[in-house]
Amino acid sequence: MSRTGKSNRGTPACYAMVHSGLESIAADEITKELGGEVKKAEKGIVVFKIEEIIPELLHLRTVEDVFLLAWGTDTLTYRAEDLKQIKMWTEKQAPWQHLFGLHQSIRPKAKGRPTYRVVTQMNGQHGYRRTDASKAFRQGLAPFIPVTWNAAEDNTFLEVWLTIRGRMATCGVRLSDKTMRHKSYKVEHLPASLRPTMAAAMVRLAGAGPGQVMLDPMCGAGTIICEQIIIGKQQQEGRIETWGGDIEMNTLRACASNIKRVGPAVIAHWDARRLPIATESVDRIISNPPFGKQLSTPEDIGPLYKAAVREYHRVLKPGGKAVFLVMEQDVLREAIKGYGWIPQRQFGVEVLGQDAVISVWQKVGE
Repeated sequence: MSRTGKSNRGTPACYAMVHSGLESIAADEITKELGGEVKKAEKGIVVFKIEEIIPELLHLRTVEDVFLLAWGTDTLTYRAEDLKQIKMWTEKQAPWQHLFGLHQSIRPKAKGRPTYRVVTQMNGQHGYRRTDASKAFRQGLAPFIPVTWNAAEDNTFLEVWLTIRGRMATCGVRLSDKTMRHKSYKVEHLPASLRPTMAAAMVRLAGAGPGQVMLDPMCGAGTIICEQIIIGKQQQEGRIETWGGDIEMNTLRACASNIKRVGPAVIAHWDARRLPIATESVDRIISNPPFGKQLSTPEDIGPLYKAAVREYHRVLKPGGKAVFLVMEQDVLREAIKGYGWIPQRQFGVEVLGQDAVISVWQKVGE
């Protein structure tokens, strides 16, 4: 990243916080949906520029948070001398008034005294503590926060963040709020429920188009279905028919409650190993099946995947695609072997603190 310089005019760069492993998918969304120019994609972050700071920044589906970039560097030394640099860059190199004005254009002030929050995150081994970095950051920022504003911890008007990861630091003004990562539709949660940004990434990889049918055969809380409906609406090119089901009735109730907040879908009670669906009637399958550790008998994961994939092969149209998120990638690959599906893309991600894989497959056309 090197170090960004001070710029009081024009449109500043932005950066998005991204779930590790989804950087290239988020970069693709930023490029295609916003016309953005991606400058850098590192673990957990995508730096980009767009022509104008617009509300559509907050409509991105595959990112956790969006910021206006104040300054950034990838030249930290891990030594205490970094603290002087953090204070100096914050005080001298960031166009705070310009950034605050752009922030207010997207998130207008509420009545009363504005509130603010200063956040410091730090990962990696450094010769100073997070509290030391926070102190240097706050000292550099202090001249630019009006004395009439109140510091607070929750639901603040303004948040300014410093994130340190190894040699890299990014500092910026947060444009998004907690609904960007948690999503307002998800009122019903289940244990090990899929993150909305992860579901959105899988939907984008599947690439269902107008007039096509997308199936989530083990739909859980319905996060994949909700993201498919929302992304389909954003594309505004025609309706994508969305089907889902699950073997657990309590799960289906949670799914139905979430889905009703975003749009129509066909939801059914079924066993994914015996789908009541016509042969070759589905264009896309997106699935986050149970991981072995979620089953009472983990060794059942192989037979489960094998039986489910057999059904998926039956209902998927020739040329159709399937996207999976699993921890046991070798087990999934073994289940698919013999059907002639072509592996297209693969992404290593982390789920519930464990390594997992998103993979994209295509059924051979006939």
